[in-house]
Amino acid sequence: MKKILALTLVALTATLSVFAQQDIKFEEGSFNFGKIAQGTPVTHVFNFKNTGAKPAVVEYCTAECGCTTPEVTKEPILAGKSSTVKVTYNAANMGNFTKRVTVKMVGVADPIIITITGEVVAAKK
Repeated sequence: MKKILALTLVALTATLSVFAQQDIKFEEGSFNFGKIAQGTPVTHVFNFKNTGAKPAVVEYCTAECGCTTPEVTKEPILAGKSSTVKVTYNAANMGNFTKRVTVKMVGVADPIIITITGEVVAAKK
């Protein structure tokens, strides 16, 4: 009997962890800057909302390389409230780019991935 109760509790906890991911809703998962001039940093703000019943906290927010800088609040996002992830790309290198930013929420196993894309072209003289 104890084993069945323990297994049920584990299954319930796992199910709740899966649904916790759905409590954060981003308005968009990606953004395309289009063509941007080399050496001119660009920024996009991704908006998200905590649709859950409990406060959500960002554990970490990282970019896959040093050319991309994400900024996010470390303060709890209360239930029903919104926040942002500000992503800046330095546009130093010519060519097409796709950069991923990982947003990990406390207590949620799977991180959320947001993406920026675009093409860096020679600056007009």
